[in-house]
Amino acid sequence: MTAKEVGYWIGRYERSLRDEWDSFVTASKNGTFLFLRDYMDYHADRFADHSLIVRDRAGILALLPANKAGDEIHSHQGLTYGGLVTCGRMTTPVMMAVFDTVRARLREAGAKALNYKCIPWIYHRIPAEEDRYALWRAGAELVRCDVLSVVSHLGEQAPVQTRRRRGGAKASRSAIVIAQSDDWRGFWQLLSAHLEARFGTRPVHSVDEIERLQRSFPENIKLFVGMRDGEFLAGAVIYESRMVAHVQYIAASDAGRQEGALDKLFLELLGGYYRDKPFFDFGTSNASDRPGLNTGLIEQKEAFGARAVVHDFYRVAL
Repeated sequence: MTAKEVGYWIGRYERSLRDEWDSFVTASKNGTFLFLRDYMDYHADRFADHSLIVRDRAGILALLPANKAGDEIHSHQGLTYGGLVTCGRMTTPVMMAVFDTVRARLREAGAKALNYKCIPWIYHRIPAEEDRYALWRAGAELVRCDVLSVVSHLGEQAPVQTRRRRGGAKASRSAIVIAQSDDWRGFWQLLSAHLEARFGTRPVHSVDEIERLQRSFPENIKLFVGMRDGEFLAGAVIYESRMVAHVQYIAASDAGRQEGALDKLFLELLGGYYRDKPFFDFGTSNASDRPGLNTGLIEQKEAFGARAVVHDFYRVAL
């Protein structure tokens, strides 16, 4: 049976479908815990959910975590990445038909455009870029391109620069210890001061939100810190999924920067805690509200052997 001969049914997500949604995400080829409803719904008051479920005769075929803003649909604005979450039955011809059906459904709902941010390929359990081909065939416009700094533990690796190793050694001589921590409030004070001083911003999550999320996902959301005599000198919040350890937040005090606390922290994460994780993602060095690259920030990340993986954002007129 060809893709054109198979019928597709698309419905809106509702709370009664929560368990079915979560089970599909867990078994999908490109989903992560960010698409589970406990994560998506923590900020449900800020976004008008417009998530879709695509079915065929065999069951759920794909999910689209999404929200509506005005007369446009976004693959979800509250998530770092998004797009169609698919299962192993998804093939390129089927995606072409599914994508056309999704667009038609959104047009019927009065949407004028679909803003679509892809799920970077490093998060895929098996290849899942059928949507990117469907986007191209639909005439989607590339409206933004971020660059992620990623260390691969598969095959050859770019070398860690000597200055980063020297910084780690300096931190060791200064008796800085790296450990996992549950003191989210203590770290949030350091993080908030760091972001305000260096970038004039604040954490996307409040401390209450991150504590709630960490309680819901203790195996996925972790805090690692560099400490000396009980004082936080540096820290990183890691979002851990099947394929990737992603740095969600980074912070260091002035003393921590001077004494190499971040160098030691990341050397131990890369060479110890996450040495068996296929990818370690330092995240983007692009600003969310304007084009351009923070050259100093990306050079720091690439000094640990990270190299570029692009994260594309598209707009599809409906």
